[in-house]
Amino acid sequence: MEINPQFMERCLQLARKGEGFTKPNPLVGAVVVHNGKIIGEGFHRKYGEGHAEVNAIASVKDSALLADSTLYVSLEPCAHYGKTPPCAELIITKGIPRVVVATGDPNPKVSGKGIAMMRENGIEVTVGLLEKEARDLNRIFFVNQLYHRPYILLKWAQSSDGFMDYLRIPGDGKSPVIISNTMTHAIVHKFRTKVQGIMVGTNTALLDNPRLTARKWFGDDPVRVVIDRENKIPADAFLFDGTVPTIVFTASAPSHTMKKENVKYIVIDFSGDTNRQILAGLYDEKIYSLLIEGGARLLTSFIEKEMWDEAYLEIAEKSLQSGVRAPLIQGDIVACRNYPGSVQFHLKSKITRNFH
Repeated sequence: MEINPQFMERCLQLARKGEGFTKPNPLVGAVVVHNGKIIGEGFHRKYGEGHAEVNAIASVKDSALLADSTLYVSLEPCAHYGKTPPCAELIITKGIPRVVVATGDPNPKVSGKGIAMMRENGIEVTVGLLEKEARDLNRIFFVNQLYHRPYILLKWAQSSDGFMDYLRIPGDGKSPVIISNTMTHAIVHKFRTKVQGIMVGTNTALLDNPRLTARKWFGDDPVRVVIDRENKIPADAFLFDGTVPTIVFTASAPSHTMKKENVKYIVIDFSGDTNRQILAGLYDEKIYSLLIEGGARLLTSFIEKEMWDEAYLEIAEKSLQSGVRAPLIQGDIVACRNYPGSVQFHLKSKITRNFH
């Protein structure tokens, strides 16, 4: 079987079209190739809807060509019944003789089973084409399946001299320093659509009264997560407006009369490792990806314990000269983008990192 990496590159390109809509499912793209030409393509568009292979096969105008075609797919076709029937079974039924898979699926319900099912039915299966790229595309999914924990992304903006904000205290009436610009603000909201949860600490909630929604970008709002050990956050805070589900980690749940609609309280032991308790609690709530937006103390606690997978650090041209020190972080810089008045660095840690 002649294998062309360009067809798998197209699969990965298609897969990215589902970004922000398939969570917690992986991003997957597929193309059907006949005589060196793509005759069908598809991607997983939305959680609960048809998988990439289903959409690619359905897009082929002349189904008779499937019997002499090759299917390229960026992730191993599933072999179990979930919200949709097994894709491996569909491929067999349609008589597709050759399948090229970028990487196996780490989900125990699938892992190796889809490939085995196709091979047992006479299909020629090749695995490993652009595997590194395919695994990196679905870092969140791989971490979830292999380590049973949420995928952690950190985000903050700082001045050129390393400060996140001026020193403020709740009730002093001071507004936060605006470091990001309109463009990077919108990009932050885009990040929010890619994750299932977004978290801040008590001080950030008290000082900034954030909404933590993705109102400046098209996509779903993440579940809001806040740490409020002593239940200090006022009942009229935006976090408690009921428009988006909110999870509060606290030392003791408030009385029934104080509880707000669409807000869940989870009690943890603040004398123990709160970071790990929070991640375990979120995983139990099926929050498989978490964006941590601050403040400095919360971000630093995750950095110092090496409990992070990706970080987005924006450094502005403006100088503050004093204030709240930004966290220090080390990781592999995979991208650097220039915006008006600032530079954004994208860092990644090793995918093999486990927090347990």
